[in-house]
Amino acid sequence: MFAKRLKQMRKKRKLTMQEVADYVGVAKSTYAGYESGYRQPTIESIQTISRKLRTSADYLIGLTDYSELPAEVNHNAKEYLNVEQLHWDGVPLEKDDLDLIRNLLDRVLRDRALTKEE
Repeated sequence: MFAKRLKQMRKKRKLTMQEVADYVGVAKSTYAGYESGYRQPTIESIQTISRKLRTSADYLIGLTDYSELPAEVNHNAKEYLNVEQLHWDGVPLEKDDLDLIRNLLDRVLRDRALTKEE
């Protein structure tokens, strides 16, 4: 399964064997052995290959059938706090609550910046 998925993803990303081999730091013949199933890469090489192919190592080795990586999650708290319908353990947060939280976080970050300057 690994060899088949490896070749499939390389072709899907329109990459040559040489391009992937160079990225991984192995000879083209070594990489070709991975795609034919003749050779088995190290765990580190599988991780590197998965980065180049923009897929997960779990997909390549058959632990999942999802070849695409999940969309990047935005963890910017400021954007979350601009959502109108937030709650804390089921208790709705009012606009005033959110304003207070935003002001508190702004203060924490200003204080942190001042501390670093000293």
